[in-house]
Amino acid sequence: MNNVRLNRLVRTESSEIYLIWRNNERVGQVDIHYAAGTIYATLLLEDDFAPEQEETLVAMIDEDIVSSYMPRFEREDFVVHVFRAEEIGRYTDPGMDMEDIEGFDFEDEDEEEED
Repeated sequence: MNNVRLNRLVRTESSEIYLIWRNNERVGQVDIHYAAGTIYATLLLEDDFAPEQEETLVAMIDEDIVSSYMPRFEREDFVVHVFRAEEIGRYTDPGMDMEDIEGFDFEDEDEEEED
């Protein structure tokens, strides 16, 4: 899946959120939470992926993100829940500038909205 890339949207001490892009289209999001020896992820897919593609994507998330935080031999488990999702809206506090969020690529988002 060399046409898929992950862009970090948010990072805290115990969690991260990444947007998932295929070519120039946003196709999902993964929320990762680090809890002691177990790492939990919620994978939201906005496009159809074959089961093999899902497994490849989970492996990519593990190798590129999770294992850099905690290698497989150090953790107890990596639990991923996969959902088919559709964004139906976005809400923010009044006066908050979404462009201040580090890592969010508004050019890709604008291209997506034009389609």
